[in-house]
Amino acid sequence: MNYMKSLPDNRLSTVTGLMILLMSSVLFTVNCQEDTGPQPPVFSLVSINQTTGNTEMSWTPSLSPGVRGYIIYLYQNGDGFKIDSIFNPLQTTYSVYRAWSSVRSESFGIAAIADTLSPISNILKTIFCEAAADSCKKNIKVTWNKYISFPTAVTGYDVLRSVNGGPFSIAGQTQNSDTIFVTDDYENGTEYCFAVRARLSDGKSSYSNKACVTVRITRGPDWINADYATVTESDVISLSFTIDPSSETDLFTLERKTGPSGSFKEIASIRTSVNTVTYIDDDGNPNHNNYYRLSAINSCNLPDKTSNIASNILLKYERGPDENIILKWNSYYKWNGVIGSYILYMDQGSGFFQHSLLSPSDTTCLISIPEVMFGAYGEKICFYIVAGETANPYGINGESRSNTTCFKLEETITVPNIFTPNGDARNDLFAPVLTFTPLEYHLVISDRHGRVIFETRDFTESWDGSDRNNPPREGVYIWSLRVLTNNGNKISKTGTVTIYKNK
Repeated sequence: MNYMKSLPDNRLSTVTGLMILLMSSVLFTVNCQEDTGPQPPVFSLVSINQTTGNTEMSWTPSLSPGVRGYIIYLYQNGDGFKIDSIFNPLQTTYSVYRAWSSVRSESFGIAAIADTLSPISNILKTIFCEAAADSCKKNIKVTWNKYISFPTAVTGYDVLRSVNGGPFSIAGQTQNSDTIFVTDDYENGTEYCFAVRARLSDGKSSYSNKACVTVRITRGPDWINADYATVTESDVISLSFTIDPSSETDLFTLERKTGPSGSFKEIASIRTSVNTVTYIDDDGNPNHNNYYRLSAINSCNLPDKTSNIASNILLKYERGPDENIILKWNSYYKWNGVIGSYILYMDQGSGFFQHSLLSPSDTTCLISIPEVMFGAYGEKICFYIVAGETANPYGINGESRSNTTCFKLEETITVPNIFTPNGDARNDLFAPVLTFTPLEYHLVISDRHGRVIFETRDFTESWDGSDRNNPPREGVYIWSLRVLTNNGNKISKTGTVTIYKNK
């Protein structure tokens, strides 16, 4: 009987003498031969010892007379390579350390030794398993090759697992047709070892090699704080973000959207190993509302943690009634803390200075043109707002400056034509109203006879209606005004004003 006819990939050679058996050559090509030699043993089991790592084999002895021992063959690509000889016909087990068993499946066969060699027995293959951790899906996949179901059928597989060097236990079971098992046990810094056990119909088992993997997850940030979005003196938007210092992530994406209804689009990919990210958005228009967020990108190229949103403050003005400027701005959006205050800064031509401290709930401010014009030294008055954060949970209180908006001063002079110096604190004084600070100023007031009764070169000085310490008298008076503006314009005006004592 020829056992190898069911295994066409194996080539057998006829070995016709004990001397050939003892040759040092390790390669035996075994060809089919007539059933005149001894019967081969029945190769019943091959398994990997989980403690020693040895490849262990067992077989049923050859029933032929005159058997003096056995040869163990390794099979590769259809060729048989002798790995050992056993000169004990009663021996039915064999154990050998095979370094390759930890990196691949190996095939073995056994031949009986008599005056001639028997055909090679049935071939059995070790189970080789591999374990691969997927940090993106946070699972571990275990794969293996099927165990040959001859001479004993495979009824299924047990997947065994050891955690951090502990004892093996069953993590799952599969059918005999399965060669993949996936487990969701995935804890950072933990070593998981796996082995596959083929359950055989005779109650025995064949074990695979041991495959180990240590789960390593790059720790992402627990938080990212958007410190501020602020407009610089050079009129560009500057951003700052602080990252949880325990984070191991070094890749981040910065996104921007313009307007509250827009959609976020990536504007920068930033790789850094420090826990502060700063960025100058040269393309962001400070005269629009821009919204920013920073996201940590994990090893799967997916956003892991996203910051709070940071938006620049947009300051605008409009001309109000009664010679007023109305400043308007959007409330800063959106610190992890709260807005502590707004500070309004003003520049009348000689540099910015703090004008007023405003409530955190304010988004408008009324500026009286006459009140600010006397300090103006140019053609315009400029403003910006600074918002300050308080109660930030990470102790990073931010500050955001708005864009700068400027109100162009019109060089206008308004002169009242009546006033009532009766001591009621209402309209008691006469003075031209200027929307600018003049470089030169000369006001002269005369009576109807041309007699000068008041004269000043100080644009802040008003006439109370008196005539050289004499109390005001009702009547019509003539005024004359000459002014030199900041732009070098000379303005001359004349007119009349009436004193009316409304008692």
